[in-house]
Amino acid sequence: MKTYVGIDNGVTGSLGVIYPNGKWGFKKTPVKKELNYTKDKANITRIDHEELYKLLSKAKQKSEGNILILLERPMVNPKRWVATQSALRAIEATLVIIESLRLPHQYIDSKEWQKELLPRKLKKKKGSKETDKKDLKLASISVGKRLFPGSERKADDCDGILIAEHGRRKKL
Repeated sequence: MKTYVGIDNGVTGSLGVIYPNGKWGFKKTPVKKELNYTKDKANITRIDHEELYKLLSKAKQKSEGNILILLERPMVNPKRWVATQSALRAIEATLVIIESLRLPHQYIDSKEWQKELLPRKLKKKKGSKETDKKDLKLASISVGKRLFPGSERKADDCDGILIAEHGRRKKL
């Protein structure tokens, strides 16, 4: 039996863990704010590597080494440069932690787990084939509440725990 950890990449993401005994845990991705490194006065949000290290170490210890990290592939879109930059910083920090703990991991596309767990025919953006982000978040919370009662109190969405659930169902 395997422990599945789903990581919704990014500084507004979440982390979900499903243990072989059926117990589960769910948290917002730990982050910290600090002054930007550019000349303009601004803040950035970064992964709190110490806190994420503790969370993943605990999951590894509880799983007795039989664990798989499912890491959502980051959004990369040149038209959304600031968000892309943040997503790439987040995944690099997360990968450093995963690799330092020697945890097996694989990438998963958001559409793969969403197709499996979220309702079909969610609202589309006007003039686009892409699903509206607000509709995706509401669907994530709704499905997460049904499958994992109490999960919606811990994050703005339930993506992390749903990614872990997808891995569990597919026996990845």
